[in-house]
Amino acid sequence: MSAGEGLVDVVEDLAVVVHGAGDLRVEPRPVRAPAADEAVVRVAYGGVCGSDLHYVAEGRVGESVLREPMVLGHEVVGTVERAAADGSGPGAGTPVAVHPAGTSDPSAPHPPGRPNLSPAVTYLGSAARHPHVDGAFARRVVLPSSMLRPLPAGLDLERAALAEPAAVAWHAVARAGDVAGKRALVVGCGPIGLLCVAVLLRAGAREVVVTDVQEAAAQRALALGAARAVPARDAGAVAAVGADVVLESSGAPAGFASAVAGAARGGVLVMVGLQPPGAVAVPLARAISAELDLRGSFRFVEEITDVLAALADGSLAVDGIVTHTVDVADAHRAFEVARDSAASGKVLLRF
Repeated sequence: MSAGEGLVDVVEDLAVVVHGAGDLRVEPRPVRAPAADEAVVRVAYGGVCGSDLHYVAEGRVGESVLREPMVLGHEVVGTVERAAADGSGPGAGTPVAVHPAGTSDPSAPHPPGRPNLSPAVTYLGSAARHPHVDGAFARRVVLPSSMLRPLPAGLDLERAALAEPAAVAWHAVARAGDVAGKRALVVGCGPIGLLCVAVLLRAGAREVVVTDVQEAAAQRALALGAARAVPARDAGAVAAVGADVVLESSGAPAGFASAVAGAARGGVLVMVGLQPPGAVAVPLARAISAELDLRGSFRFVEEITDVLAALADGSLAVDGIVTHTVDVADAHRAFEVARDSAASGKVLLRF
């Protein structure tokens, strides 16, 4: 292919690419020419997610195993640089958040209104399929216009960078049902757990209690508005919480056990954090005898639109969740900081 053939004006631009376990590179990547229904987005910020960390540390996320180099990133915001030629989606110059889900087969069967459960769902920066779906940690990225959500007036790009993970938390709280006036327990105070705290408070929870093995993480939740924190290793204190609603966001078997212990009889337990693949030992006897309602929560549907509105009007309080913003050229440092939950909340890459 000759220079420029099949490419946009910028032939190459920087991208954050994982080549295998322990092999993260910031390198030039070609910017392909968009199809008629695709736009070119100039990325401003990208949030480092737990899945990005797993791909770099282990070369896999659960059963999704790297088989080739892949651009990371699905929590991104930016500005439309070139609108879709077919007129769909926002125009050039529009600041946007990205909904990273797509599909390889729109007709694949799934529960009505729940496309996140389709077996054909795709996600930016995922090795679940082969060829892999490249992510959007790049200075310029070509995306379907259907993925782009214009930012409400007054919402800046840096704050909007929390929209995707906040939509995960919003979906999880919705899976719990009406939480107004109820006591809630959040197990795990990483970025998703912190966002669960914020969404629970906005939804009117009477009291939000948190627990985490890292004291610094629990302190961030208290600063966000959680009423109190209980030591994760104090089984009696966790069991005494008696929460009407529990959101398990640690993704660890020990966290799941704490979630079961901390739930009130007849309570609802929403499983947000992805547990390790394969069999996991959990205290099901107590879940059964207490008639706990166990509910899964996987990504989100269209909650990102509500999240953007709530971020814009200030009703979703997220101050302090972003602890570090690092230039993309220093992506290795950003990933190292993000791995240390005692030192960081959400880490953003600045493009």
